[in-house]
Amino acid sequence: MLGNATPNPALPLPGEAPDRLMHEIAALIVTAVNLDVAPSEIEPDASLYGEGLGLDSIDILEVALEVSKRYGFQMRSDNDDNVRIFKSLRSLTDYVWRYKAA
Repeated sequence: MLGNATPNPALPLPGEAPDRLMHEIAALIVTAVNLDVAPSEIEPDASLYGEGLGLDSIDILEVALEVSKRYGFQMRSDNDDNVRIFKSLRSLTDYVWRYKAA
């Protein structure tokens, strides 16, 4: 269910997503996997998977499901870009920013 959407060319390039969206996605991550950290404590460039935030593959699937529901596009588990998409809060936010309105 992770990442196979079409980007919206009218949106800015990755890295230009607004801070409010990053905070919103951080809160979504905390809620989706019931983390015991505040969304503001998630470092934008720290790894989400393994070291860093410490999410495992099941957690990533939960986050992907919540992102899909909230932002209205399907994410696919067989997408080769998933490692890049879920590398960090910033990379996930950039992905959502580009694809949510497509």
